[in-house]
Amino acid sequence: MPPKAEAKPKCKISASRKLSLKILLLTRATEELEAENAARDEEKVRHLSAKLPPLQFSGLTIEELQKMCKQLHAKIDVTDEERYECEAKVFKNNKDIHELKLKVQDLGGKFKKPALRKVRVSADEMMRALLGSKHKGSMDLRANLKSVKKEDIKQEKELTMEVGDWRKNVEAMSGMEGRKKMFDAAGGGQ
Repeated sequence: MPPKAEAKPKCKISASRKLSLKILLLTRATEELEAENAARDEEKVRHLSAKLPPLQFSGLTIEELQKMCKQLHAKIDVTDEERYECEAKVFKNNKDIHELKLKVQDLGGKFKKPALRKVRVSADEMMRALLGSKHKGSMDLRANLKSVKKEDIKQEKELTMEVGDWRKNVEAMSGMEGRKKMFDAAGGGQ
């Protein structure tokens, strides 16, 4: 008998071993996270001690205290400006990242259009597919077309023959004779 192609290979690690490895990984990750937080706190304290030396208020006069307050306010303004600039940069970068993610999704979502083949469908079948049960009866597309009779074509040719050269008509209709012809043609002089 040939071996089954779909048979899954047995896992070599037991369930209890997997659980113990998972617990070890989680404890290691928590230890590293705590160490990272402690390092960040130390960096913050070191940075603040470098930027702001400890203040001593004892033995200062009111003028010296006011001068120190003005200096502290100036430093606060500078740090607020730096913080604002950093926030603006972060906001701009986040916006750029979001736009790039959207572009990547758009590019990844493209697919090749399949080659379409010609399908012969009558008007009735197409209307039935589009409208479903609402489509009633058959649709004769030729019924909506304008019908042209042979008599109409003959009349149009006669009209064009009558008009002929427009200069002759203008000369013939000028003066009293032309008005008389128009009056006779209208049926006024019986």
